[in-house]
Amino acid sequence: MSTPHRLNPGDTAPAFSAEDSRGETVSLKDFAGSRVVVYFYPKASTPGCTTEACDFRDNLASLASHGYTVVGISPDKPAALEKFTSEQELNFPLLSDPDHEIAEAYGAWGEKKNYGKVSVGLIRSTIVIDEDGTVVAAQYNVRAKGHVAKLRRDLGIDS
Repeated sequence: MSTPHRLNPGDTAPAFSAEDSRGETVSLKDFAGSRVVVYFYPKASTPGCTTEACDFRDNLASLASHGYTVVGISPDKPAALEKFTSEQELNFPLLSDPDHEIAEAYGAWGEKKNYGKVSVGLIRSTIVIDEDGTVVAAQYNVRAKGHVAKLRRDLGIDS
């Protein structure tokens, strides 16, 4: 497998629909007219993904005050997402992408290196989409710890 096609600022964000932690269908079009932070993470309830999700949770009010909605996407099934949402008191939707179709469309699925070992899987990524569905930022291979602070700086949101 080769490196996935990555999105770039100016690209149209690929449409998607997926089940959330409650089994309800959520689509990108549900957020039309809003700015959306779509972040991809490998697995619910793992240390890095918990750190990142809680960081988004703790910054959600500030992001929302600047017009951003947050959506997390992983290959986990809705039941695992529900458990993760409940345990961590997450206040934004988590979507299930078990066939990684959304991740592939967003360039967040492909070859990655971890401790020198190459594997194929979900690449921790964050895509910011404007009100018109245009990508304004696309960050790949992000670190779980400190990512939201960096994203806030990149978006011009004061800490």
